[in-house]
Amino acid sequence: MAAGHSPMEQFEIRRIVPLELGPIDAAITNSALFMAAAVILVTLFMVMAMRPKALVPGRMQSMAELSYEFIANMIKENVGTAGMKYFPLIFTLFMFILFLNLLGLLPYSFTVTSHIAVTFTLAFGVFLGVTLLAIAKHGLHFFSYFLPKGLPLVLAPLIIVIEVISYMMRPISLSVRLFANMLAGHTMLKVFAGFVVALGIAGGWLPFAFIVALTGLELLVAVLQAYVFTILTCIYLNDAIHLHH
Repeated sequence: MAAGHSPMEQFEIRRIVPLELGPIDAAITNSALFMAAAVILVTLFMVMAMRPKALVPGRMQSMAELSYEFIANMIKENVGTAGMKYFPLIFTLFMFILFLNLLGLLPYSFTVTSHIAVTFTLAFGVFLGVTLLAIAKHGLHFFSYFLPKGLPLVLAPLIIVIEVISYMMRPISLSVRLFANMLAGHTMLKVFAGFVVALGIAGGWLPFAFIVALTGLELLVAVLQAYVFTILTCIYLNDAIHLHH
């Protein structure tokens, strides 16, 4: 690895367009740029894929339809038909995180989901949304979620505290899982890529084959982490709608 180049440099947030609105720093950063790019790419993908509306779909239309069916089945299996009204939210969340993860694999790009501030904001938004939904749907009965049926009253104070802490930890666990996997994976990829460059031709083709395999693994992780975030959102949504415990 070249001297002076840290594998952590790729996660540095840089100002592209300085902008201040009074005391607020509203500068356009590389993070904001890649989030905007993800939104634009998802929109273009869906619009262009569904424009033909062919009975025999092409590759792009097939990918869009598979994405639709994948999320629809995920919601039906984990939430039930009552959860289909929230399909636009779940689908948007999955595609947004997926494209952010995939963009981060491009050379000289920026991985937005490697920052806990971004992943926590997404996770807390999900947490707040499903909690408000549960309260609006069930009223005060929502709080029965923290007291399992059939529990001896003598254990109630302890169990309620544990259940409340567990519930409040949801946005933290949801955000850290995505953030940690993306951060660790990209750091490892950068470190090993530096070794390959240092070895050069002397190392033969094995180091390059290893990097290709590692990149393939990171591609799998990028898709898997978008899936995990989305399916956990569905599980939380199921709890809010049905109040299962």
